[in-house]
Amino acid sequence: MKAAPFEYVRAASLDEAVEALSGTPDARVLAGGQSLVPLLNLRQVRPTLVVDINRVDELSFLRKENGQLEIGALTRHRVLETSETVRSEAPLLAEAIGYVGHPAIRNRGTLGGSLAHADPAAELPAVMIALDAGFTARGPQGERVIAARDFFLGPHRTALGPGELLTRISVPSHRGGWAVEQLSRRSRDLALVAVFATVTLSGDVCETARIAVAGAGPTPIRATGAEEALVGRALTDDVIALAAELAAAATDPPDDLHAPADYRREMAAVLTRRAISRAKEGA
Repeated sequence: MKAAPFEYVRAASLDEAVEALSGTPDARVLAGGQSLVPLLNLRQVRPTLVVDINRVDELSFLRKENGQLEIGALTRHRVLETSETVRSEAPLLAEAIGYVGHPAIRNRGTLGGSLAHADPAAELPAVMIALDAGFTARGPQGERVIAARDFFLGPHRTALGPGELLTRISVPSHRGGWAVEQLSRRSRDLALVAVFATVTLSGDVCETARIAVAGAGPTPIRATGAEEALVGRALTDDVIALAAELAAAATDPPDDLHAPADYRREMAAVLTRRAISRAKEGA
């Protein structure tokens, strides 16, 4: 199939993109196009306007600033994958990027596009929740910052309002251990379940823990109960096992042709246990 007819605007600036979006409620943004173009061609979405932001150079940047990474929404996955700055300041993000599709997809796909698409099985939304990232949106009323934990509202639904465009992602620098554990039917498929974990230790005692799960609910899930079970304790096998069970209990996985809900929930526990153990080793 081919896309239904739509108007097309190639924005030359951020202001021009916001102006075009604000005048058309059902407008869609074209960045890398790795998610949008298939949806258009299958006619699963039928916007009356597509706004191409590929020439808005001000949305493509990567820099360290005030103790965190500032990443433009148009920054390609491949840039993040090969960046030594990302590897040193946000190693969880650097590892997770390698799970996103295949090289051709990572060459074109953008960080902002993946986040705005809000697929609950995608890696990067869960990574941003685990890293306590902040998202800057620009719209007709100006700029606002949305915490990652408040951004994802449901499958392909975000907190972006009419006419708003995701412009910048702010990721706090991380020092400590981290791990990605993912289960998929084939290499680089979307996850049936994936777990993203970071920990910091003081001696043998866990000082901080962040755990997020993808593919196990209508949005990425921050497993706060599991985190609380780790903080202030030595990460023994029993403590890690308890946290893994709490992470699994926080999930609300789908029951579909790819995997039953009970299997996804069990795998959430298994992957959480592995992720915490690996993060502990690297802390």
